[in-house]
Amino acid sequence: MLKVYHYPRCGTSKKALKWLDDHGIDYEIVHIVDNPPSKEELKRYIEKSGLPAKKFFNTSGKKYRELGMKDKIKDAALDEMVEWLASEGMLIKRPIITDGEKVTVGFNEDTFEQTWK
Repeated sequence: MLKVYHYPRCGTSKKALKWLDDHGIDYEIVHIVDNPPSKEELKRYIEKSGLPAKKFFNTSGKKYRELGMKDKIKDAALDEMVEWLASEGMLIKRPIITDGEKVTVGFNEDTFEQTWK
């Protein structure tokens, strides 16, 4: 079963859940702010996604701007980025979806078709 880290008021999360529902895919929801992924989980998700750690940041979010993350992550090490993400769920791009082996971040219909269908 898929694990979906999401934020209920996030439009992108809603689109992703609708896509999963429309395709009859079972999932477990985890509130990304109340229960953000741990540092270890984030490291594993980044590795399995094949994406750079910077792609896990919600760059359009208020917290990202408030904390000046744009400048901070430019030269940050993976451990630093993971620390920031794990400590503040609103910094994480959502949804993060995983089956334990594959990981997607955000919602892109083509990516979902290839990964979760």
